[in-house]
Amino acid sequence: MESNVDFLPLNRQDMAARGWESCDFIFVSADAYVDHPSFAAALISRVLEADGYRVGIIPQPDWKNPASYTVLGCPRLGFLVGAGNMDSMVANYTAAKKPRSDDAYSPGGKAGFRPDRATLKYVEGIRAAYKDVPVIIGGIEASLRRFAHYDYWSDTVRRSILLDSKADILVYGMSEAPIREIARRLSAGEKITAIRDVRGTCVRFHGKDSEVSPAVPGFVRLPDYEAVKVTDPASLRAYAEHFMLQKHNADPETGQILVELNDGDRWVIQNPPAFPLKTVELDRIYELPFTRSAHPKYGVYGGIPALTETSFSLVSSRGCFGGCSFCAITFHQGRAVSSRSAESLCREAATLTALPGFKGYIHDVGGPTANFYGPGCKKQERGAFCPRRECLFPEPCPELRPDHGPYLTALSALREKVTGAKKIFIRSGIRFDFLEMDKQHGQEFLETLCKYHVSGQLKVAPEHISAPVLTAMGKSGAAVYEQFRQDYADVNRRLGLKQYLIPYFISSHPGSRLEDAVELALYMKKSGFVPDQVQDFYPTPGTLATVMYRTGLDPRTMTPIYAARGEREKKLQRALLQFNHPENRRLVAEALREAGREELIGRFINKS
Repeated sequence: MESNVDFLPLNRQDMAARGWESCDFIFVSADAYVDHPSFAAALISRVLEADGYRVGIIPQPDWKNPASYTVLGCPRLGFLVGAGNMDSMVANYTAAKKPRSDDAYSPGGKAGFRPDRATLKYVEGIRAAYKDVPVIIGGIEASLRRFAHYDYWSDTVRRSILLDSKADILVYGMSEAPIREIARRLSAGEKITAIRDVRGTCVRFHGKDSEVSPAVPGFVRLPDYEAVKVTDPASLRAYAEHFMLQKHNADPETGQILVELNDGDRWVIQNPPAFPLKTVELDRIYELPFTRSAHPKYGVYGGIPALTETSFSLVSSRGCFGGCSFCAITFHQGRAVSSRSAESLCREAATLTALPGFKGYIHDVGGPTANFYGPGCKKQERGAFCPRRECLFPEPCPELRPDHGPYLTALSALREKVTGAKKIFIRSGIRFDFLEMDKQHGQEFLETLCKYHVSGQLKVAPEHISAPVLTAMGKSGAAVYEQFRQDYADVNRRLGLKQYLIPYFISSHPGSRLEDAVELALYMKKSGFVPDQVQDFYPTPGTLATVMYRTGLDPRTMTPIYAARGEREKKLQRALLQFNHPENRRLVAEALREAGREELIGRFINKS
């Protein structure tokens, strides 16, 4: 078997080519191995490699066969386990709980390479092969399931994935700093059971109530698992409070140690969050020697589809202070935004232009929100943020500094210095409300965006138009979007460009009744835009909106909120947002009658 020395080892032949007898760490991942910084297994493995550790990867092992975890032997320091760039249940099932027919992170885009609840399956397999080896779990799936959490697919509240997996440590959030500290301490001879105080980690504890305080001084206790797992009113409220306590302790500067009791004497202990990486650290990580390609073994399958958009893209920032209720980014990456330097972006861009297959186009320069480039206030400069108020909702914080100047400087440097790039696009999300706030550089940024960085259409996410739904979403009002829509049209008209705005909308989000969907449908009809695809609200772990869906409460106020739970109403709301699709005629008429708006049937349905 031919070895590939430019990639991290996947088998013993690869290890032999490097002169290794064993690995220090082995990363087991539910994604195919793509050696690109946008793929978690490659990113963390390359970070450890840069610190001098020998790291191998077992991508998408056969979870039914314990021997599949032994292809690299037993690691000297431990196994790292991640379910991939998506929660494995989200990757495997649609919002209607139907199995997906494809998987962008698997060979050839085919489904079936990753198991449901991948983290649990992989740890079980590792334990069967190597009983006492340290196991550390992390990534999106572990991070957002670190405490008791509502699981949409089973319609139950499940225990912490740390307890269910029996892993030794759970790393939550962006894990470079925590995993480096854990690696250093393991390498120095410290036992995994003694590593209990690393920021950005959760650990297990067995003991009585009276034993917790001496072991964990100064903590905040979450409602017990037994108190949040059922559906009586008291339990639902406790679940909402459970989430808000996590939210209020998510700031690295002020967050307290959190503890949660399960099953009488099993506890989950969460250390305070890790601070976000500084610019110099992000620059270093993203310039590590990634091949920026899928492992050659996937060539026979046609490659890995998820690489298509990311292969020639640049990550310019991390974190998001947008505060959307349906998004888990703030629970994983945090609200404090940190960015890379323009110089580092230019160096990486120059690297991209030399790669095989580069056709002159950089697909994106962005992050969770493209125009959140750098700290939004003085507190974020320290890596911190306000634990009890949002930056943009319900009104922008007076301390927020809307300034697109640094992002403009970085984009200008890329256009001027990266001579091999014909066009540099921005395809990450743009927060138009933040743009409208910037009185100094907002207009310049919009003109620059339209002139240089839009590929015929700009995708934005107003998400809805109804005031109650936007409030539930934590989004700005419809008037802000209308202003941006007009400004975008005006700029393109002045520039003589025919470029379009493509808005994204969500159906059946908590707070949305049929009458709200009717209001959005009327808006779409008036604006002349009806989307080809509509995203149904998907209750996933780690979001405020999922708590609303589970409890029927808005956790911010503890007041009741409506949530469409039945498949029938979800279909009706979705059909209203695509009223011009012939197959939706019957559903649209049914929805309008049920909403008491029969007079609109003739407007939405072509009777011919």
